Amino acid sequence: MDQTWLSLLPFLIVIAMSIWLKNILPGLVAGILVGSIIVSSDLLAGTEQSVSYIVTTLSDETNIKIVGFLYLFGGLVGMMNIAGGIKGFSEWAGTRIKTERGLLGFIWITIPFTFMMPMFRIMMIGPIIKTLIKKMNLSKQKVGMTLDISTESVIVLLPVATAFVGFMVSLVEGGISGLNLNMSAYEIFLLSILFNFYAIIMLLIGVVQTFWSPKKINQQNKQVHQDLEEQEHEFHRQGIKKELSLVKAQPWHLIFPVTLLLAFSLFLLWQDGIDQGAETIFEAFSMADATFVMLLAVFITLVLTFVFYIIRSEKMNEILYHFYDGGNQMMEAISLLILIWALTMAAEDLGFSKFIGSSLGSFLPANLTPAAIFVLGSVVGYFIGSSWGTWGLFMPLGITLAVSTEASIPLTVGAVFASGAFGAITSPLGDTTITTASILDMDLVDYARYKLKVSAIGAVLATAIFIASGYILS
Repeated sequence: MDQTWLSLLPFLIVIAMSIWLKNILPGLVAGILVGSIIVSSDLLAGTEQSVSYIVTTLSDETNIKIVGFLYLFGGLVGMMNIAGGIKGFSEWAGTRIKTERGLLGFIWITIPFTFMMPMFRIMMIGPIIKTLIKKMNLSKQKVGMTLDISTESVIVLLPVATAFVGFMVSLVEGGISGLNLNMSAYEIFLLSILFNFYAIIMLLIGVVQTFWSPKKINQQNKQVHQDLEEQEHEFHRQGIKKELSLVKAQPWHLIFPVTLLLAFSLFLLWQDGIDQGAETIFEAFSMADATFVMLLAVFITLVLTFVFYIIRSEKMNEILYHFYDGGNQMMEAISLLILIWALTMAAEDLGFSKFIGSSLGSFLPANLTPAAIFVLGSVVGYFIGSSWGTWGLFMPLGITLAVSTEASIPLTVGAVFASGAFGAITSPLGDTTITTASILDMDLVDYARYKLKVSAIGAVLATAIFIASGYILS
C-alpha cells in the first residue's frame, strides 16, 4: 500500500482509547484490528491478518529472545522471593536506606553493575526498589521515573559496552555510506553523544529530582500511590502475599543469583563479541548479541540457583511453583510488547515509514534541520514507543537532509538519537515504561502521563538548544 495518512490511524486509536479507558490493552487490540482491516480491505481477512501479525512477531528471533528473557527473569525473581532473598536484602538495605533520597541514590549507584541493557537493569533492581517503596510509603511514579531516566538516558550516552552501541554505529554507517566523508561512523557516533541534548537534560533533571523533593509534590504523589493500591481487588493474590510475608529473610539467596547473573552476563558478552571478531573488550561488548547473551545468562543462572536452593534445603515444589508465578507476573508486560510489535507491523504495511519520510520530511527547513528532526522524531517515537524503531526510521532521513542542507551531520545524528530516547522514556508503548510499570505495580497510562509532564520540559529545552546549535554549526 502506498504511503498514506491512514498509517497513523492505528497509533491514534491506541493513544485515544488508552486515555479514555486508562488501560492500553483494549486500544492495542482495536488498533491492530483496524490497521489489519484497512490493509486487507475486508473484515474477515483483516481479522485473520491481525492474528497473522501476532504470530509473525512471535516467530521473530529477536522478539522471542526478549519474551524468553522477561519470563525467565520473572521466574528467577519468584524463586528469590520464596527463598527469602529479596526479603533479606530489602531488610538489610532498609537498615541503611531510610529516606527517599537514599533510595533514589541507590538507583544511581547501581548503574556500573547494570548498564549493559535497559530491560536487564530494570528487571535486576526493580523488585528490590518495589519492596523499599512500599516499606517507606514513597511515590512509585517518582521512583520509577528516576529508574527510567537513569537507565535510558545513561545507556544512550555511553560510547562502549552496551547493547545499543553496535546498532547505533551500524545505523550511522548505513546513513553515511557513499557520502565520502572524512569521518568514520564511530567518530560521528562519538561526536553525536555531545549533541544528544535531550538525554543530557533528562539526566540532569533526574539528578536534581534525586536531591530536590518538594513536600507538596511528594504528598500528591503518595496520594496517587495510595489510590492505585486501592484499585486492586482485596482477594487478588492474597494467599501468595501471605506466604511471602512469612518466609525467612536470607540475603545470600539474592546475592548468589545476582552475582552469578552479572558475572555470566559480562563473560558471555565478552566471549560472544570475541567470536564476532572483536579484538578488545570494549569492541566485544559492542559487537555481541546482547539480547541472546542476556537470555543465556539468565538461563544458566536459573539452573545453578535452583541447585543452590536445593542444597540450602529449600523445598523443590515451592521453588518451581514460584518460578512459574514469577514468570506469570511478567505476562502483562510480555503480552503488551507482543501486541505493540504487531501494531507496528500493521502500520508499516499501511506505509507508515514512507509517509513520515516522504510527506512530512519534505517540509523540513534548512537551518532548522536538527531541531525539526528531533521534534518530528520525538512525535513518532512517542507513537511507536521504540528507540531502535525511531532511530532506524529517521537516521537515513536525517543524514540525507543534513547533507542536502549542509547542516552539521554529528548534530543531526545527535538529534535522531535524542528523539529515540524521548520515545523510549516517555511513550506508554515503550518497553521501558511497560516493564517499570509492571514491576512496580503502577497503572501504565497514569505512569506514562506522569512521565510526559517531566519529559516535555526536557524536550522543550532540547528543542531550543537544537535550534540555537543549528544556526551556530550550519
